[in-house]
Amino acid sequence: MRRLAGAIASAATVLAACVPLAACGSSAAGPNALLLYSGQHEQTTENLVSAFEQKTGITVSVRYNDEDLFADQISTEGKNSPADVFYTENSPPLESLQEQGLLSPVDASTLAKTPSRFNSPQGDWVGVSARVSVIIYNPSLISASQLPAHVRQLADPQYKGKLALAPGETDFQPIVTAYDRQYGKAATLTWLKAIYSNAAGHIYPDNETIADDVNRGQAAFGIVNQYYWYRMRAEIGASNIHSKITYFAPGDPGYVLDVSGAAVLKSSKHQADAQKFLAFLVSKQAQEIIATPGTAANQSLSFEYPIASGVTTRAGETPFSQLTPYPITIGELGDGSTAIALLHQAGLL
Repeated sequence: MRRLAGAIASAATVLAACVPLAACGSSAAGPNALLLYSGQHEQTTENLVSAFEQKTGITVSVRYNDEDLFADQISTEGKNSPADVFYTENSPPLESLQEQGLLSPVDASTLAKTPSRFNSPQGDWVGVSARVSVIIYNPSLISASQLPAHVRQLADPQYKGKLALAPGETDFQPIVTAYDRQYGKAATLTWLKAIYSNAAGHIYPDNETIADDVNRGQAAFGIVNQYYWYRMRAEIGASNIHSKITYFAPGDPGYVLDVSGAAVLKSSKHQADAQKFLAFLVSKQAQEIIATPGTAANQSLSFEYPIASGVTTRAGETPFSQLTPYPITIGELGDGSTAIALLHQAGLL
């Protein structure tokens, strides 16, 4: 999902983004329905919500928007927020709300379904799925041997005009956080300014645009999460794929694992049902939905890694157990505020 303008939007801008509900893709429901704020992809969310409703008989009304706008909105709404559950693509927005004391503790039995390293360190949200950053490239424009092995090499002059970035994407923020942890703020700011220059002409609003333009030969390579490439292949067909993906070196700060999670808001008036929804997200049934690859026709296009209830992906991806990402914890990824500040200073936001 794309980050809009910065970490803190004005209350008027945020609230206007979801009025009326239809503008954010809401499903109609009565006053007793759960209200879900979803920053996840609509296809993923809709598949999970539909299965939950069929299983429990509990109705879920969904509003869609960028996860950071929703985090700002929840912060503004405070104890008056109408939302019951917040479902995100990345952990920093959840950590931000946790720090503000706006989340309810997750039932221990629900947390136990996901390995603890993928959950809130404080127990206030649960990890649902994961994805990993990769390099997407077009072999007709750049060979695999010419690609950077380390994320710091993105600043090299040889990549000027070849690199594509979506710095406003929340998926890019963890890479900045990891780089800062590895090299420090001064070095990170210098790096960001250099890659901004190298990506001139190829600064995009989202990962979907990076994947599409690299695939069509409009850019040589870019940084996305792995599932964007798999989703694109399912949507347009393998015969129309002209790009490939590869990884940074094992343990490199550019090789980051992101966790998608969900939380119950402390202000929710439907605490029990909201906890049931979180429990469902990490159940075997829901994790199988995430694990099973699909096509554009059946709208089952998650291609994220299931991380709960012992379920493993059925898509043709690198097995989760074989990934070797940068060793950074959920707590160290934090609320993303440092990464946001650095992106602003570098002119990328």
